[in-house]
Amino acid sequence: MDKIWMQGARFLIIDDQAYNISLLERILSRAGFSNLHCTTDPRQLEVLYEEIKPDIILLDLHMPDVDGFAALKLLRERVEEGHFLPILVLTADVTQEAKKEALHLGAHDFLTKPLDKTEVVLRIKNLLKTRFYHLQLQDQNQLLELRVQERTVKLEQAKLEILQLLGRTSEFRDDQTGQHTQRVGQMAKEIASSLGLSDHEASLIERATPLHDLGKLGIPDDILLKPGRFSPEEFEQMKTHTTIGASILEGSQFPDLQLAHTIALTHHEKWDGTGYPNGLSGEEIPLAGRIVALADFYDALTHERPYKRAWSAEEALTEIQKQRGYHFDPQVVDAFMHIVRKESYSI
Repeated sequence: MDKIWMQGARFLIIDDQAYNISLLERILSRAGFSNLHCTTDPRQLEVLYEEIKPDIILLDLHMPDVDGFAALKLLRERVEEGHFLPILVLTADVTQEAKKEALHLGAHDFLTKPLDKTEVVLRIKNLLKTRFYHLQLQDQNQLLELRVQERTVKLEQAKLEILQLLGRTSEFRDDQTGQHTQRVGQMAKEIASSLGLSDHEASLIERATPLHDLGKLGIPDDILLKPGRFSPEEFEQMKTHTTIGASILEGSQFPDLQLAHTIALTHHEKWDGTGYPNGLSGEEIPLAGRIVALADFYDALTHERPYKRAWSAEEALTEIQKQRGYHFDPQVVDAFMHIVRKESYSI
């Protein structure tokens, strides 16, 4: 045990008899304790406790105005749960009833008057050792908790990086900049926030969205990179990227990947029921899928691909307005247009 800590331990001694306090001061000083705070007025307990923050309290049981039982009740309210503050009761009352009541109210040990100096020092040292080891354990627990938090943050960062890299992998074959997935994720988050979703929900959509086209990994290059229009057979095969992506992402226990599964499966569904793969309509389509459908559509239109030129922002916005209530959820369109009108947002 740290001897310096022991000698510097903060004492609060409360006894209405000045003689008893004087005796305790002599005994404790000779034992090497110097940080002693004493009072004969138990009404000062609350103020002194807050000022001193004692490591141990020596408390007389029978005092005028505020007796030891009332003082123990007050201390029980002040001491934080889980903290060990030793309270040593000083009393000439050795009845079982008094001891049981004091222990029930938070006392840890007793010194019977008249005081024996050897017993005083031994009992106090034992209680202070327990206090010291308890504080050490608290420090270790706090350190462990901090390390767990740091590891959790690192794991979360690693998970986000993996999600981003996996999303970029799905786009690399037809968007070598790898930025489409990130742009769509950011835009989806903005739309979600504009719709009134919480920061947590909007951020979850942003993290999950980059995997919306993961199923493109299962589409042959001669279809994925084909310039011009698809034949009906090629388009049917291209549409399977939704179910392929959903199959890859199916069964995860993580919210990010569960939402990514939903988005991958539903981001080509249309409000009027003419989308794919399941022909869902209206609010049958999960909100995240409706949001990503618009964000993906706008970004795909305004960026060049092997099979198309890039549209201007004005052309894309005009088309989105035309598709309000057909391809897209009207509320999602309105939220998107609200974002576009904000001067602080650059589309």
